[in-house]
Amino acid sequence: MDDFLNILENGINFGRGGDKPKDDGKVKTKAKKKKYITGAHGSGSARQKAKYREQRANRHKK
Repeated sequence: MDDFLNILENGINFGRGGDKPKDDGKVKTKAKKKKYITGAHGSGSARQKAKYREQRANRHKK
């Protein structure tokens, strides 16, 4: 009966029960991946940013 009351009061945890992922301080980002930089993955924003990157890279070339 104590188990039943405990479940009523606290509920049941259906979590994975494993350890939480370690936070090693790294930032996960897509910004440095080649497809994102070139705008190849199809996003309009990525294509526009790729265009600006190309313009900036070509700015001082002659």
